[in-house]
Amino acid sequence: MKRTKIKEILANEASDYKVNVKGWVRSFRNNQFIALNDGSCIGNIQVVIGLDADDATVKRITTGASISVDGTVIASQGKGQRVEVKADTLTILGDCDTEQFPLQLKNKPSLEYLREIAHLRFRTNTFGAVFRVRHTLAYAIHKFFNDRGFVYLHTPIVTASDAEGAGEMFKVTTLPFDNAPHNEDGTINFKEDFFGRATNLTVSGQLEAELGAMAFSEVYTFGPTFRAENSNTARHLAEFWMIEPEVAFNDIIDNMDLAEDFIRYIIGYAMEHNREDLEFLATRLADEEKQKPMNERSELGLIEKLDFVLNNKFERITYTEAIQILLDSPAYKKKKFQYDVSWGIDMQSEHERYLVEKHFKKPVIVTGYPKDIKAFYMRQNDDGKTVAAMDILAPGIGEIVGGSQREERLDKLTQRMQEMHIPTDEMYWYLDTRKFGTVPHAGFGLGFERMVLFVTGMTNIRDVIPFPRTPKNAEF
Repeated sequence: MKRTKIKEILANEASDYKVNVKGWVRSFRNNQFIALNDGSCIGNIQVVIGLDADDATVKRITTGASISVDGTVIASQGKGQRVEVKADTLTILGDCDTEQFPLQLKNKPSLEYLREIAHLRFRTNTFGAVFRVRHTLAYAIHKFFNDRGFVYLHTPIVTASDAEGAGEMFKVTTLPFDNAPHNEDGTINFKEDFFGRATNLTVSGQLEAELGAMAFSEVYTFGPTFRAENSNTARHLAEFWMIEPEVAFNDIIDNMDLAEDFIRYIIGYAMEHNREDLEFLATRLADEEKQKPMNERSELGLIEKLDFVLNNKFERITYTEAIQILLDSPAYKKKKFQYDVSWGIDMQSEHERYLVEKHFKKPVIVTGYPKDIKAFYMRQNDDGKTVAAMDILAPGIGEIVGGSQREERLDKLTQRMQEMHIPTDEMYWYLDTRKFGTVPHAGFGLGFERMVLFVTGMTNIRDVIPFPRTPKNAEF
């Protein structure tokens, strides 16, 4: 008999029909009642076996074991479930030694402990919910852009350029570490390397996406990016996924409109298709909040926070206005900010969250940042001090999207690259797009894990990617 997913059984109003279910045992009580989960949803199906079941088989029904059951879906006689499966035959597919099974050894394992057994944490309710939501968000991203006529562009993972000018990149080489060839001046001779030049893992697909936008008008990337930043915070990963749309003929206003529509869409899609998972995560988060001091608790629950974003038009202000609001705030005057506030700073998360959660009480888009704290490719405003940049700030997390109108004027772009010591000869291909039919264009970047963190209510970014890559950690 063909397997039926547990999600389908629980969603079906009917009963009294034959099924085959397969999954992993979550619990087994009274030698009769099995809570079975197959990962298709957060819910379990109760399987009832006869009291005359084979003793040898019953002994093998342990937490974590995998089983196959042929039986009948019937109306449940007990509380807690609408239907259950009355087993006719039960087959053990895989035994589980409960004395060694890490999830059996701890009744309520901590998130820190589960990171150490990331290969098994998918089987918990929390991570089952998180990664089903992650899947839905990824699908929603592709659907959003596909339905609007964007071309999905696969940009290179191995690159010779540094889009951000950050310098914190992973090097890619086939040269031997202990006997690398050198030039006469003592530098590494990369001409003998695989690519014939120094290469790195990409920090962004944006520059290549701009090239695509000059032909297709509307493109987006969605792929892995890498930062060799030696940071062990709850918000940083060495390997993460980025979504980066680039749109020809768009200005900064169009860019803000696209980003706001995009965020609303993918959050709404997850709330529509993963409501059960999100409600479970909301309950989990509420329980976690109760352990915090009153002054550290969030004002919004998870569902309320997501509704907050969906139901409020994003406020739009300039960076200069944002700084003035912070300077005039009671928090600044009472010295409650850890970091100082002045025009020209790169605002910290505490500043961004104040604007969103305390002042406007809605998501905020900040534009017109000082050019000295932004990348070379951002379009310079007429004031000579700011650029057409935009950041979207969200409750509980601060910046969630960063973007800009790109500098399409060759002279301005070349001058800015020279000021920032970015070699124009190596970036000839990027400058060519400003020589051959340049147009105004704009785009933004969204760190996928940052969005998953926001939607699931998890507090550590390592808990929203299957196998986190962080300093001194590349397990699994």
